[in-house]
Amino acid sequence: MITVHTLGPAGTNCEKAAHLWLENNDCQGDVKLHQTLEDAAKYMANTDDGDLLLGCIVYPHLHHLVFKNLNYLKLIDCFVMDTHNMVFASKNNNPGEIKTVGSHPAPQDLIRQVPGINSQFSIRLFNSNSEAARQCEANTVDACISTNISASRCGLTILADFGPVPMGFSIHAKIA
Repeated sequence: MITVHTLGPAGTNCEKAAHLWLENNDCQGDVKLHQTLEDAAKYMANTDDGDLLLGCIVYPHLHHLVFKNLNYLKLIDCFVMDTHNMVFASKNNNPGEIKTVGSHPAPQDLIRQVPGINSQFSIRLFNSNSEAARQCEANTVDACISTNISASRCGLTILADFGPVPMGFSIHAKIA
């Protein structure tokens, strides 16, 4: 039984990719979600040799994740998958009234593509797209860049849908 460690909370593109990797490789296994990929890598330092780490190629500082953990992790696979639809979502239906936008660092540039958004907004960065949606639901931010799955789970209104993004994912295994 394989455990794939990746970025959570539920609804991330990494979670979707982990399940797809297991399916495409005919592997029985579980997906364990972590607050950050760095947390997942630290956790894996003390796990079974069969555990894997799934990263996203646009994850901030993925290069650090690779090079800081060369003593016990190695890159063994890469693949491309369409993400969930990336969306701009809010509880507020008027983009002109949005003052704060939550986003994971990777897709934050999508905010500038939203028609009608007030140019005087600030960006708060979160550890994942799913966390950005949860923070919008909790009124920490007025809107977010997230996945359609996470926005729907949080009861947010989708104001712009950027569609799926072809994305690369990396698989890292423990060195035996």
